[in-house]
Parts: sequence; structure tokens; C-alpha cells
Amino acid sequence: MTRRTFVAAAGVLVGPALAGSQPPPWYKRTYRWGQTNITEKDPIRYDIPWWREYWKRTRIQGVIINAGGIVAYYPSELPLQHRAEFLNGRDLYGELVSAAHADGLAVLARMDSNRTGEDFFAQHPDWFARDIGGQPYRAGDKYITCVNSPYYTEYIPAVLREIIGRSHPEGVTDNSWSGLGRDSICYCENCARAFRNAAGASLPRKHDWDDAVFRRWIDWNYARRLEIWDFNNRVTKSAGGPDCLWLGMNSGSVLNQARSFRDCRAVWTRAEILMLDHQSRGPAGFQENADTGNLVHSVMGWDKIVPESMAMYQAGTPYFRHAAKPAAEARMWMIEGLAGGIQPWWHHIGAYQEDRRAYQTAEPVLRWVEENQPLLVNCLPLATVGVVWSQRNTDFYGRDDAADLVEAPYRGFVQALVRARIPYVPVHIDDIERRAASLKALILPNIAAMSDAQAAAVRRFAQSGGAVIATGVTSLYTDLGDPRSDFALADLFGTHWLAAPGEERAWASQSAHSYVRLLPELRAHVWGPEVGDEPKPAGARHPVLKGFDETDIIGYGGTLVPVRTEPGVSIAFTFVPDFPTYPPETSWMRTPVTDIPGLVTREGERIAFMPADLDRRYARNAYPDHGTLLANLVRWAAEGEIPIKVKGPGLLDCRLYSQPGRAILHVVNLTGAGSPFLDEDALSVGPLDISLRLPPGVRGRSLRLTPAAVSTPMSVKDGWAHFSLQSLRDHVMAILE
Repeated sequence: MTRRTFVAAAGVLVGPALAGSQPPPWYKRTYRWGQTNITEKDPIRYDIPWWREYWKRTRIQGVIINAGGIVAYYPSELPLQHRAEFLNGRDLYGELVSAAHADGLAVLARMDSNRTGEDFFAQHPDWFARDIGGQPYRAGDKYITCVNSPYYTEYIPAVLREIIGRSHPEGVTDNSWSGLGRDSICYCENCARAFRNAAGASLPRKHDWDDAVFRRWIDWNYARRLEIWDFNNRVTKSAGGPDCLWLGMNSGSVLNQARSFRDCRAVWTRAEILMLDHQSRGPAGFQENADTGNLVHSVMGWDKIVPESMAMYQAGTPYFRHAAKPAAEARMWMIEGLAGGIQPWWHHIGAYQEDRRAYQTAEPVLRWVEENQPLLVNCLPLATVGVVWSQRNTDFYGRDDAADLVEAPYRGFVQALVRARIPYVPVHIDDIERRAASLKALILPNIAAMSDAQAAAVRRFAQSGGAVIATGVTSLYTDLGDPRSDFALADLFGTHWLAAPGEERAWASQSAHSYVRLLPELRAHVWGPEVGDEPKPAGARHPVLKGFDETDIIGYGGTLVPVRTEPGVSIAFTFVPDFPTYPPETSWMRTPVTDIPGLVTREGERIAFMPADLDRRYARNAYPDHGTLLANLVRWAAEGEIPIKVKGPGLLDCRLYSQPGRAILHVVNLTGAGSPFLDEDALSVGPLDISLRLPPGVRGRSLRLTPAAVSTPMSVKDGWAHFSLQSLRDHVMAILE
């Protein structure tokens, strides 16, 4: 990529600035977004001049404007489309589109299309989802439409054509495009007929993951959502031209996507620009947003734009639609998104707010983004560690417990990497071979459901010299969730399953007063009380136990079942079963020693299999010993190929990227931000000593920090750049050229 093509791709020069060439389409150059989610009362209180000034102050390039669906904000000619209660014939949507286009902004018409009022239901009762008793599914006072009914094939296309014909938006987005979620089965005649034609069977009578018909129903629903995505895009492009895109909206959570039958990989690879509805932090913390950006880009590519709805109101817990989110809370969520490759999109509910604090938060962040825009897009991550994820594992192994069985192991390992300041990239299980050349180590956090072809891809990665870390019961199930008699990767792990199929589903969710015993035991040579039967140390401990020289046990908190190991493997620690915690007089180990492995390694090939689900436990409890052990395991597997080293206090999320001729490092200070309380202020940390390996083509002749920070002069030795930060408040971006 030349500098000229890079600058053009980054959206710095468009239109006349690129003499003799056409500007890129809107979806390749609209990075900063805003949305005022209109309420039915807003037609009588929408101060359009004020909002136009707000658009300018926040430096946005595109707006999302409510158009139709549940509520129309224009005088629709479609008799069944509900007009906003206070619309009174006004074309509020049209006025806003005209104002936005006059200000040079791209416009997305926002819809919410999967439910209607009772009057619509009365006209077309056959268009609505039904439970097994024939009663319509409802959400509040609204009726939920069926994705297999003419509502989706006739009515919604008519709405799309009307909106596009009236105002010519650049595209259309839809909050609730995928209809009824996975927790409910629709038994309407449309679904019964369509499923019978596709599967040759009647609809399943209940949720039963072991039933082949239910599994077929799951896949059938996924396929239907992709049909809707493709069909709506054909409609909008036919009505508005080849760049008039229908974009839906998507969660950044694989678990939430699965619950809505939205295939992450299939949808994201279809999208020219992805509108994320992922507004605020959950239990995983602010760093979840950077992970989301990396996750999405790892599938879409890093040349795509991924704006995310970032709530300026208090979304989450507590939930106050009309109260300002604390500025530090909103800012940290935005910053972590930027560090992960997400583009900002402020979001307000309602055009008139009595809590005026909400209007102050976005402006300084988006001004900074505008100033540094070329450095925030078209970046490639510099990471040698890949963390594998699989939506099919979420569905067919996680089933109704996916948050615990699938998401928690992933989140736990990712949190350990963030804490250890180890850069990583998410890797979809079907992209392992495509990403293999750039990775030194591959982490499989309880990827239980795995096809033979996917297992073979992991095996080939290892055979080519890559390190593999697997946890839980990785590869014990087929991609349909059927248990195997042994791990598909048993030959790689040097470990074999012995328990009954499915037994671990129960123990994986349990908590217990259990431990792991570190080998060899060292306490005979560590200061402390003696009873005379302390074992004499025999040999050296595995590098993954670095830092644990003064203890022979680590709290575990879970349960393990026996496995059989092959000759020649090493066992770093074993399982100590549960024993009482209360009353204290009874709290002593009943079975202090077992031969049940907690961690099995194969030294020559850098293969590690950890039946002990410390990744899941770390997600639950954030017990520091678990995080340290997981990080040690990755450092051992990567063999010194981790491209950054950051020394100093604090919880820091470090994200390293490259562009032609430069390296870009984001360091986000999360110290204190893991509290369940809303973030109100940042706790500064420092000094920080930073070293990073310069990528090819980067000489390390200059260093720039933004926002400005006090640093030492950069030095370069043996391909590594070194500098120090005296203090870090919330975020710094270091640009090395």
C-alpha cells in the first residue's frame, strides 16, 4: 500500500482533493456517527437548529435518524404503519434528513421492524409469531411478527421503498431485524409450512438439543436470517442504487448473536460497514469493547468501518434512559472501543433532555478522533497469540448454559492476557489456517464442539511449529454437540477422556472448595512450620509455575474428572478434591494428593492441555493466581515472541498495531475501572517502561504521544524501541515511525 492509497482509504482526502478520481463510497469514509433516538413526543419538541450545531461540535460525519417500522416519523402512505402520536402530519424524519444532507452528513434511516400494535395484528393475524397453544407472542403491548410471514417479504419491503423514495438516505439500519429469539419456537402456519418444506418434519415441540429435529430447526433459523439480510439488501439497492445498503444492527457479543440466530461470521463477512448495538460495559469490564472491535475486524477485515452505538445515557445497571451516564464511564467505554478498532457513535434517547450533562461527554472524544482519524483505521494488529472462538460451540455445546460453558472460558483467558499486557487477536475456528502464519500460539478456551476438519486444522498448526493451549474438554464433542468417546485431539494432547459422555457439563458449572497441587512440591525448603513428612523436592518446576515458589497449592474452586495421559508428557499440577470450609474446625484436606492431572504439557512441541478450567474460574472470580498461571502458560508457549513489554503499576490494556511505516500502540489505563460501581474518575499510574519490537519497515526514528504525555526519549536497540511514560491517566496512543 502506497502512502497515497493509504491516505485515500483512511478517508483523509475525498472528492476534489483526489483530482480525477471518484471519492470512496460513503461506507468507506464515514467514521464518526451520532444518533438521537426519536420518541413519539419529539415531533413537538425537536430543536433541529440546536441539534445541527451539536452535529458540528461533535464532528460527526453521519447520523442515524428514526424513520419507520414500529413508529413512522413521516406521513406514511402505508395505512398500517403507525404514525408517531405527536406527529400531526409533520415530516420530522424528512426535515432531519434534509438538514443532515445539507450539512454534508451521511444518513441511515433507522427502523425497528419486528413488532406492531394491536390494530396491525387485527388486520393480519396470520403474519405474527404464535406459541404452541396458538397464542401470539408479545413484547409489552406489541405483537411480534413472524420472519416467515409476508410481513417480511411484502410489508417491510414496501416500507423500505417508501422511505428511500421520499428522502434518499445512504442506507437503512434496523434494531430488531431478526425477529423472535432462540428461546421461543414459532408455531404459526408460515413456519410450520416452511419448516416442513425444508426439513421434511414438523416443528419441534420443545427445546431439546439432543433431538435431531430441534438441531435442524436451529440451522434453519440461522439460514432464514441470512435470507432476510440478503433480501433486504436487494430491496434497498434496487430502490436507492448499488451503495444504498441495508445494514441491520448487530451485537458485539457472540452469545447475544446466537440467541438471535445471527451468524456472526456469515453476517460480518457480508457487511460493507457493520453497525454495532453494544452500548456499555458488562461484567467483563471496559476491555470487552476493545475485544469486540478486534473480534469483528478479525472476520470482516481491518479495512472496514465498525461504528458502535455508545450510550450517553445510563444504559446497563442501573438503566435510566434520560439520565446522563457519568462522563468517565462513557469516556472509558469509547476509548476502549477506539483502541480495539471501533468507530465512535454517540447515542441519545429523545431529542430533549433535562439532564444536560449528557451533551458534554462526546465532544472532546470525537474532536480527538477527528484529529487522529488516519491513525485509528486501516491498522493491522501486531500479536502472536490467537484466542479461538466458535459460534457453533456456543450453540451446540453451550446450549442453554453457554454463558458459563463457552463465554466464561473465553472471557477469563482474555482477561488474563489483558492483565499480563500480552497482545492477542480473536480467531474464528474456521480461520485458523488463514491466520496461522502470523501466530506463534493458539489458545482454545473450552472449544468443546469441533468438527473433524477443524480439529485437523489445529493439528496442522501444531505440526507446522505453532504452540497450542487447550482447556476444559476441547474437541470432546462434534460440531453438532454429540459427545465423542475421546478427544478428537487426544493424540495432540497426549491425554484421553475416561468419564461418561456429558459428565463435565455438570461439574463445569459447580463451585467447590478445591485446590491444585503444584509439582514438584517445594515447601520442605520454604520457611514455615514443619511436621517432618514434607516431601523432598525432586527436579525443577515447569516454567508455567514461575512465581509460585513459596506455595505447593493454589486455590482452584472447581471439579475435575480423571483422564489418562500417555507416556512422556509432563504434569505441572494435580487436583485436590473438595473438603469442608465450615465450621473452621473441619477445614482440612481429606485427600491431599491425587494423580488427577490439572495441566498436561508436551515440551518439545509446546502443547498444553489444561483440564482444570482456570479460565472459567478466572472469569468468575478474578483470583490473581489463576490469571498469573494463565499468563505464564502463554509466555511459555510463545517462546519469547510477544511483541511488547510494559513494566509498571496498574491494570493496562495494551493494543499494538501497524500501518505502512509506523507502529501504533494504545495503552488504556483500567486501574480501578473494574469496580462494579460506575466509573467517576481515573486513577493515574506510572512510571511505565515500554518496549516494543518494531515491525518490518518501521525504523523507530520518531515517537509521538497523543494525548500529549511526558515521556523519556525513545531509544532503539536490536529491533526493539524503548521509552518511558512518567504518568498515565486514562489513555495514550504512541506513534512510532
